[in-house]
Order: sequence, then C-alpha cells, then structure tokens
Amino acid sequence: MTKPYALVTGSSRGIGAAIARALAAAGHPILLNYRSNDAAAHAVKEAIEAGGGDVRLLRFDVTDRHAVERAIGGLLDEQLPIGVLVNNAGIARDNSFPTMSWDEWESVTRVTLDGFFNVTRPLVMPMVRRRWGRIINIASVSGINGNRGQVNYAAAKAGLIGATKALAQEVAKRGVTVNAVAPGLVETEMIEGAPVDMILKHIPMRRVGKPEEVASLVAWLASEQAAYLTGQAIVMSGGL
Repeated sequence: MTKPYALVTGSSRGIGAAIARALAAAGHPILLNYRSNDAAAHAVKEAIEAGGGDVRLLRFDVTDRHAVERAIGGLLDEQLPIGVLVNNAGIARDNSFPTMSWDEWESVTRVTLDGFFNVTRPLVMPMVRRRWGRIINIASVSGINGNRGQVNYAAAKAGLIGATKALAQEVAKRGVTVNAVAPGLVETEMIEGAPVDMILKHIPMRRVGKPEEVASLVAWLASEQAAYLTGQAIVMSGGL
C-alpha cells in the first residue's frame, strides 16, 4: 500500500528537517514547508532525494492564513492523499515576563497556535473522509513544566497540548489520531546561547537530545503500530 503524503511545517532545519528525513525513510512522500530559508530547504530536499525519497518544497508562513489557504488548497485540488501532518513550526523569543514585549508574546503564540489552526483545519476533513490520519504536534516540556523566561513559549506549547487532547476526542472514531511530542533540550539552533552546562545538571541522562531521536518517535506515531495511541503528550527529555 502506498504511504500517504506527509506535510511537515518548519522543516528546513533542526527537528523539522530530521522529521522530514525520518518520514521519507519510512516511505512517505514529503511536503516540506519552510518560511524563508531557501538554501536550507533545498539542502534537506537534496538529502531526501539522495536517499531515494520524494519531496516537494512548500514555501509559506504558517501565520499567514491566506498563504496557507492558497498552498494547501492547491494540494487538495490535486487530490494528494495527505495523511500525516506534523505541526513543527515554532519560534522562541525568551525574556522575563515584566519586560516581555507585545511582539515577543504575539510572534511566539501566533506561530505555534495560529499556525496549528491554519494548517490543520483544512486537512482534518479529508483525513476524516478517508478514515485514516496522523496529526503530530511538536510541543515542549516547557508547556508542561513551565520555564523561567519563557512565559510566552510555555503558554503557546501548553495551548498546543490542550488543542491536541481536544481534537483527538473529536476525530478518534474516524481513524485519525492526534498526539503531541514534548521534547526537552535538543541539539538545534534554538539552544544557542542557553546555559546548557547548568541545565545538564537537572537532566538525569546528562546530555541533550538529538533531533533524530525526536524524529524516530514522530515516525513511529505516524505508523500503523501507533493506531491505538491518541490524545497524548509524550515527554522526551532525558528524564528532566
């Protein structure tokens, strides 16, 4: 049976790029979304194609509702069987709450929450009609435990976890699962400048995670083996 297409948002680098590669290795044609970094997106595309994978680049900002409608509408007009959606796009704008600006608050919450809504909503009903789908949201351990200097990021990721649990209940009987993965500290550009040595003291494994480790969990959640798991936020943090 041909694997359905997998759309991964924010997948030109970091965890998103690793997820795109893992899903391609599992046999899914990839719809690789990115906002602006053409060079990085093309590098991921070339790596997937070198491994025999099928990938198409989709450049749009997940916060731009009209751009998302145009891009996804075009895919649906082609009748592409998009069965896997990974909402990975996210940004961090850390600051102490008393000095946090409106832009720092809104930019983080819009990418995570508005992005989830804009991309997921048009794809849900096609999955429901096919009676099969996998929606996987990349949250964060900050959305569960909170973190100093990340009130905006923690609020956005906690909201994403809540949306995951609610949507899972709406679509479960139609064969569509909705889960979240909540990584801890992962070796990507987002931890540059973070006090890693201090944080490691609180991680029982005494190391940061690898993007490929998160990606392997996402690939499993997208598989038939995970068909009975839904509405969950799986923490992957080395025991943090």
